[in-house]
Amino acid sequence: MVDDLSAALSKLECRVALLEKTPAAAAGKSAPHKSRALVKEEDNDDDIDLFGSDEDDDEAEKLKEQRLKEYAEKKAKKPALIAKSSILLDVKPWDDETDMVKLEECVRSIQTDGLLWGTSKQVPVGYGIKKLQIACVVDISYLLFQVQSVDVAAFNKI
Repeated sequence: MVDDLSAALSKLECRVALLEKTPAAAAGKSAPHKSRALVKEEDNDDDIDLFGSDEDDDEAEKLKEQRLKEYAEKKAKKPALIAKSSILLDVKPWDDETDMVKLEECVRSIQTDGLLWGTSKQVPVGYGIKKLQIACVVDISYLLFQVQSVDVAAFNKI
């Protein structure tokens, strides 16, 4: 019975040594035939090329060059557009007593070449204070007595 337990313990030590990637010879035990077969299979994995071969790289490089050339031709055909910017402004009043409808009228009264006012809405800030959020292409910071500050909330190239 002691011999059977010793043999079972020896097999377990060999398996643990294989799992820890330590050689069974370093532990002073010989590995069973089954484990040696597993080690040989692991050694055979070196033949697998996980990253592809050089032939694939040449084909991929040719394909990349072709796509870049097609993209450049397509880009050259497009007419150059005049870039405009769409700006979403947050106009914050000094306090909750500011008439937001009148403030929006004052803001929209600003007229400049190239100015196009878009949609607007009142967004709650806190403590009953609302800010005016309005889309435009202009600077409105000169309304000194009604506007505390102007921040660009969003900026998109069109």
